[in-house]
Amino acid sequence: MAKCTVGPFGAPSGKIGNTVFYMLNGQLICRLIGKPGKPSTKQLGNRQAMSVTMEVLKPMKDFINVSFKLEAEGTLKNPHNLATSYNKKQALTGEYPNIKVDYNKVILSRGTLEKPVDLQISKGTDGLNLSWDSGILNNAGEDDILMVVISHPTKKQASTFLNAAKRADGSCFIPLYEGWKMTAQMEVYVCFKSSNEKLISDSAHAGNLNGAPESESETADTAKYNVIKARFDQVAADYEQKRMDFAEGVIETKAFRHREKEYRVLKEKLEHLPGKPS
Repeated sequence: MAKCTVGPFGAPSGKIGNTVFYMLNGQLICRLIGKPGKPSTKQLGNRQAMSVTMEVLKPMKDFINVSFKLEAEGTLKNPHNLATSYNKKQALTGEYPNIKVDYNKVILSRGTLEKPVDLQISKGTDGLNLSWDSGILNNAGEDDILMVVISHPTKKQASTFLNAAKRADGSCFIPLYEGWKMTAQMEVYVCFKSSNEKLISDSAHAGNLNGAPESESETADTAKYNVIKARFDQVAADYEQKRMDFAEGVIETKAFRHREKEYRVLKEKLEHLPGKPS
């Protein structure tokens, strides 16, 4: 992508040859078009990283439009651009093709206002109990507004509360009336915004509720581990019997040696195989 300044014949617009011109945030942009070649592993990794980032941020659009509004003002970026840039760089873990979100590192606001600290969350009746340190330090104000967003990754949804409480309250209740929300994975994020809307704090991850489901690769690892564990249990029982028989001279040495080898190979494999129950 290149930026195109106005030439002697004015600003081009549309497709010219294998390039296309268009306006983006007040700038004339020129892009090359054509049939792409086979993507490299690095390109595939970048595509997956973008896809994973967009998937986690899209349901939180309403929160992001407010939380990154101040930082986006006066720039050519919009709030979603900023959120995407921060999280694609800092909130992902793993390598292609197993890139995933590290929810503890997700960034949903950046600012200079005193951020929420000593966060505590717990499930109540039809919602969450949330508390924080209500102390007034540095540039914090008693009437700073608490913003809360709850990501429901497994459902690709989010619950947004842009005016949940004031800093001085120290606690609040977040209603979640839909039954599935109380049992599905929840990642809770908060930040403070000044009452005059001129300052905002960094976001903070208040925590996870209901755990997180296994990824496709983790599910496959668990399934493989269980298959080998079942075979090991069968071999171990037979090996123990043959060991006792061999000690009494009942069976041939060859049969015992064969079972002993399989027993030791499976045992060694299980010790290093992913998917073991925690």
